[in-house]
Amino acid sequence: MHKISLSLSGHQTSISLETEFFDVLKQIAKERKVSIASIIREIDEQRLPETNLSSEIRVWVLKQLLKTSK
Repeated sequence: MHKISLSLSGHQTSISLETEFFDVLKQIAKERKVSIASIIREIDEQRLPETNLSSEIRVWVLKQLLKTSK
């Protein structure tokens, strides 16, 4: 597991992701030339309040991989 600490909407939070998801997230951030935190903020802004952020990140990563495999 990889733990990420960052500020979202003005408050500190931490997220735990499996290394495999974190590695892909890091790769996408590098390709887009943005920070991992900025991608997580974008995901957080688009998710429904009742959804878990770590789960939402995993789904987002999966969707990005599926887009590139088409």
